[in-house]
Amino acid sequence: MQGVGFRESLRYEAEMRGLTGWVRNRREGTVEAVVAGDAREVDEVVAWARRGPPSAHVTDVRVSDVAGSFDRFERLPTA
Repeated sequence: MQGVGFRESLRYEAEMRGLTGWVRNRREGTVEAVVAGDAREVDEVVAWARRGPPSAHVTDVRVSDVAGSFDRFERLPTA
């Protein structure tokens, strides 16, 4: 869900846990993210994403493995 600070909140949650990757809005109104790092910390961010920030209405979170290496956690432009 866009417009509720989801991207910035997810970036904050990931950075607090020392994770890398990226997050971006999608034009159709969803949010897409790649989160890399310690498996336990990634799981915690996924659990957070299922709730989102206070004003978010999360209806679905899909998790899949992707390849890649990242130096930090970034907020990317809408795709």
